Amino acid sequence: MEHQRLTSGDSGVVWTKEGWESRLILLSGKGQQSYKKCFFCRAIPWNDIFIMSQQGYVATPPYSQSQPGIGLSPPHYGHYVDPSHAGSPPGMMKPAGPLGAAVPGGMLPQGPSHPGPHQFGQNGAHAQGHPPQRFPGPPPVNSAASSYAPYSPSTQSSYPSPASTSSITQLGSQLNAMHINSYGSGMAPPGQGPPGPPPAPSFQGPPRPPQPSIMQPGSQVLPPPPTTLNGPGASPLPPSTHRQDGFPGPAPLNTQYQPPPLPGQSLGTGYPPQQANYGPQMAGGQLSYPGGFPGGPAQMAGPPQLQKKLDPDSIPSPIQVIENDRATRGGQVYATNTRGQVPPLVTTDCVIQDQGNASPRYIRCTTYCFPCTSDMAKQAQIPLAAVIKPFATVPSNETPLYLVNHGENGPVRCNRCKAYMCPFMQFIEGGRRYQCGFCNCVNDVPPFYFQHLDHIGRRLDHYEKPELSLGSYEYVATLDYCRKNKPPNPPAFIFMIDVSYSNIKNGLVKLICEELKTVLEKLPKEEQEETSAIRVGFITYNKVLHFFNVKSNLAQPQMMVVTDVGEVFVPLLDGFLVNYQESQSVIHNLLDQIPEMFADSNENETVFAPVIQAGMEALKAADCPGKLFIFHSSLPTAEAPGKLKNRDDKKLINTDKEKILFQPQTNVYDALAKDCVAHGCCVTLFLFPSQYVDVASLGLVPHLTGGTLYKYNNFQMHMDSQQFLNDLRNDIEKKIGFDAIMRVRTSTGFRATDFFGGIFMNNTTDVEMAAIDCDKAVTVEFKHDDKLGEDSGALIQCAVLYTTVGGQRRLRIHNLGLNCSSQLADLYKSCETDALINFFAKSAFKAVLYQPLKVIREILVNQTAHMLACYRKNCASPSAASQLILPDSMKVLPVYMNCLLKNCVLLSRPEISTDERAYQRQLVMTMDVADSQLFFYPQLLPIHTLDIKSTTLPAAIRCSEARLSEEGIFLLANGLNMFLWLGVSSPPELIQGIFNVPSFAHVNTDMTLLPEIGNPYSQTLRMIMSIIQQKRPYSMKLTIVKQREQPEMVFRQYLVEDKGLYGGSSYVDFLCCVHKEICQLLN
Repeated sequence: MEHQRLTSGDSGVVWTKEGWESRLILLSGKGQQSYKKCFFCRAIPWNDIFIMSQQGYVATPPYSQSQPGIGLSPPHYGHYVDPSHAGSPPGMMKPAGPLGAAVPGGMLPQGPSHPGPHQFGQNGAHAQGHPPQRFPGPPPVNSAASSYAPYSPSTQSSYPSPASTSSITQLGSQLNAMHINSYGSGMAPPGQGPPGPPPAPSFQGPPRPPQPSIMQPGSQVLPPPPTTLNGPGASPLPPSTHRQDGFPGPAPLNTQYQPPPLPGQSLGTGYPPQQANYGPQMAGGQLSYPGGFPGGPAQMAGPPQLQKKLDPDSIPSPIQVIENDRATRGGQVYATNTRGQVPPLVTTDCVIQDQGNASPRYIRCTTYCFPCTSDMAKQAQIPLAAVIKPFATVPSNETPLYLVNHGENGPVRCNRCKAYMCPFMQFIEGGRRYQCGFCNCVNDVPPFYFQHLDHIGRRLDHYEKPELSLGSYEYVATLDYCRKNKPPNPPAFIFMIDVSYSNIKNGLVKLICEELKTVLEKLPKEEQEETSAIRVGFITYNKVLHFFNVKSNLAQPQMMVVTDVGEVFVPLLDGFLVNYQESQSVIHNLLDQIPEMFADSNENETVFAPVIQAGMEALKAADCPGKLFIFHSSLPTAEAPGKLKNRDDKKLINTDKEKILFQPQTNVYDALAKDCVAHGCCVTLFLFPSQYVDVASLGLVPHLTGGTLYKYNNFQMHMDSQQFLNDLRNDIEKKIGFDAIMRVRTSTGFRATDFFGGIFMNNTTDVEMAAIDCDKAVTVEFKHDDKLGEDSGALIQCAVLYTTVGGQRRLRIHNLGLNCSSQLADLYKSCETDALINFFAKSAFKAVLYQPLKVIREILVNQTAHMLACYRKNCASPSAASQLILPDSMKVLPVYMNCLLKNCVLLSRPEISTDERAYQRQLVMTMDVADSQLFFYPQLLPIHTLDIKSTTLPAAIRCSEARLSEEGIFLLANGLNMFLWLGVSSPPELIQGIFNVPSFAHVNTDMTLLPEIGNPYSQTLRMIMSIIQQKRPYSMKLTIVKQREQPEMVFRQYLVEDKGLYGGSSYVDFLCCVHKEICQLLN
């Protein structure tokens, strides 16, 4: 162990290296400091500390002295639940113990729950609180979490109402078993006291060898203030009951108390009772710890001290982690021949070579080493999940997927589990039989597939068959895989244009019609074909629908009007869906006429559900899958199915009813989505709202059918048309599969339990998608149903059955082998933080439909603390309790988690509309790992340091105002928005070079496109912007922001390491909050 000690008066820093973890220890001189402000840390150059790839991270904020007694109870591997499942999954055990029954492996009974009786202590939320749980379904019954140390002397509950403290139904999604509050248990507007901690999840696990004690000598267990449960002066824990299976557990004080279970909920799946003493209640969902973070000085040992500031340069930097990975793995070949290896980060460019496992472009995991038992999984609380992007775009320097065609025989599959032939199958008996790697069943090799084995038992044709040697490949499907056992027809695209008054007047209809003439030339086609097989059709609508006959032999297009929007029918079959090449002149004629045809229309009311119904009926009549492109701009208020009213109620924000704003207003759209999926009808919606349009309702069908939602607020032709046209072109041309069903198979010992994405599920295993394109990812959570073996590992096979743009039925297969270990350290070493955040975001955003946001935030904070506390307890070498220790693979988990907690979906802000929150929620649900990484932690580039002779991007900087300078120009991008920030003292030559104006004052901030000027500055900056844009699914609108002008407020919300303007703590404060939580769990 190396020590380098830097001291300064009473404070100093010790930097040590051990194994694969590094510790930054912030030593504070005289006992505890109060929490009121921030902390002190001597600056250590970041590079000195975090350069080693095998290093973890440790910081010791000055307040971390052992806290009054808090036992680390068995963690909840829990979830945000969706109320659609009930009953407890098979394979669940109910470990008993001083903590009461806890749920193994995060398999939580699923079912709606209701507010149950709650005990509130004087110090705030529940003595009987709910356990961390991934986001439970509707508000819950009883659960209890581990005991908490007294937090703050307030007598106010930190929960807004008993509903949010009620226990939560535990659903199958990994996040359901967590509780999340705004970073702790509440958010405070300035002037209110800091919030208290979220309830601790309980920790449980297999017996472990005795660990060296981590508690500091002389730690005191203080009695809590009187509560309704324990009476005056009762001790929260009798002398901490040390348990071999985890952290010291709390005494079984109130374990007997459990409110009666509700119907459909089994007793004993709740959490152990909790003695929580929370900080004062925060009004609303704002998180602003006045000058600090949760907790108050009252409970700290020793007199309050002067506060010193924690140096932001001494805490883990996402930029440094990204740069280190690029330095060590960028530009290299990453071969997938080793099971369980951790791939380069999504931000690192490398060449991927498939040698038996699927490329990380297709599948990324939260950890590449699964724990052998569900007890270990429960103990660590690391979600076991995969983010699967089956149609990911592969760069031109990597091999595209091979297509395997076995003719009428079709793919070779295991007789028992139906897994497809893959590298995990073991051939035996001279090649006549094979053992399935997933279920171990021994199958006969079909005669057509027989091949002899070589001296090491491998088939002689191993390298000639993609399905034996590669992780990803495709099969041509036989008629058995087709609807009605007949080959599918090629898909169709139907363009549906809202021709109401406002769209005609602002020029939108004309813009769409002009652009369609261009994009229809670029319809997707099979690689070997010269023209696209996709047929096209056109509908316009306001209160009624207009179908157009564009048959090639017509001189003029014909219009047919359907006024009965209650029972939509298709008035023509022949001539509605046509081949574009054959009918090009009639189609162009129609597109020229549409803007004129409706030029005098004063109709401002529109319908919406009947439009989708009409498109679906047309595809159904043509017996083909397809995609509807709907261009819509207002709330559908005309009398028709799916009619909506304005329900944008700001009074619901920060109440338990806030979740209603994310739910569809009527069940019409849910039923419609189900029909669309059944008929292979995907819906993509381009929205142009000038006021509230109820995105939560209108966006439901696009979401559930695998389509995309695009939104252009207050669309103005001169400013927004380029962004819209880029999105339209990209959407029409992208790689896509229709009428898809995905099945995820696993080897014995674990199974897929929860799915997040733009998907529809009629049962627990088949993921149905009317279409899936190259930008959509599905996140899958796994749970144990038995033990896993270290030798056999954990195998995953994702199979997607779909129809190509040419009308061929195919199977796309992706296989991935993961390691398994009985050592928690291996699990932590193999984690991928970017994938973890993708999982946490999706499970939290799914939970938003059922749970109070405060509860969801609390669960997230809780689970973060639990994962890190388990690492500290079981994997790190003994150290002072005042150290914050982060595993190397999770160094930046706290900063990313804080970004998620501050997102407008989980934390409302006055300037963000309800529609924008519903929109962002929907986008994140289908994001892959690269997109969610950029979305939550934007890229910030100093443009004034540009090397105009180079094509490489300038080095990114951390997202904090402290990193900006008045003399600089900075570009920020998060995948949806792009900002160019100009410092007041920006160099005039740079301003001239980029904007062609003489000074900062002359820059016009209304522009959304940079002028094309033939100088190196302008060309280099525009090239950088196009590089950032080219990999992203949405066209980013550029906003020019001048320092110290009003629009800068919007830009600042993206500086995610800083304290939020309307709540949300800074990175430094959140790190301290998490550290405090961990200390409580460990003591």
